[in-house]
Amino acid sequence: MTLAVNSEHLPVQGNHAARPARRIGAPGVFCAIALLAVVSACSGSNDGDESNKVNGSVHVAAGKPPATAATVNGGIHIDANAAVTNASTVNGGVALGDHATATSLASVNGSIKVGAGAHVSGTVTSVNGDLTLDDGAEVSGALTNVNGTITLTAAHVAGGIKTVNGDMNITGPSHVEGGIFVEKSSTGLLQLGQHVPRIVIGPGATVQGELHFERKVQLYVSDKATIGAVTGATPISFTGDSPPK
Repeated sequence: MTLAVNSEHLPVQGNHAARPARRIGAPGVFCAIALLAVVSACSGSNDGDESNKVNGSVHVAAGKPPATAATVNGGIHIDANAAVTNASTVNGGVALGDHATATSLASVNGSIKVGAGAHVSGTVTSVNGDLTLDDGAEVSGALTNVNGTITLTAAHVAGGIKTVNGDMNITGPSHVEGGIFVEKSSTGLLQLGQHVPRIVIGPGATVQGELHFERKVQLYVSDKATIGAVTGATPISFTGDSPPK
């Protein structure tokens, strides 16, 4: 494990702009913003526009000019090599196909998957849902959720990773810029039996910027990984492909 600084108290070294944003925000606000974006997109669509709905899934085929894809109750599937601007849903998942492109992806209750070699120029955000980036996927903005597992497989995130209750598996030669931030619950209440996020930085992975934890986590870092300064947790080094369960 290559560790820039291992400290409970020292600030991250380097460019302050590289540090992740300090707040995800209350889930209620998060939901409201996402819902507003979806409803606005749907209400402004034409009746014949199958990419913008209130009820039902949305399918975006390759070869069409980039446009918004939005629904309230339903998933969004974007084909391989297709292009969209903003894809958002309230109740449903979002799947960006291999080598497809998008400006941003968002869901309130649903998982989001970014396929192999796909590119998102902005953010990928879910409140309650897993976030998965396949081999060669790239997100230029932040990767953010409140609940759900975050998985990177040889992927690149340029804007940092943020969560409250999410586990993380950062594997292969994945590269995260902007650090990792695990925020304490906005309720401020200590709940008996509360989930402890399990954060795994696997062999070959790199996390640049501060790893900042406002709550208890299990932080496992491969002896072949490279990470920045750590605040609020003590890294547990492991050898091999994965840490013990």
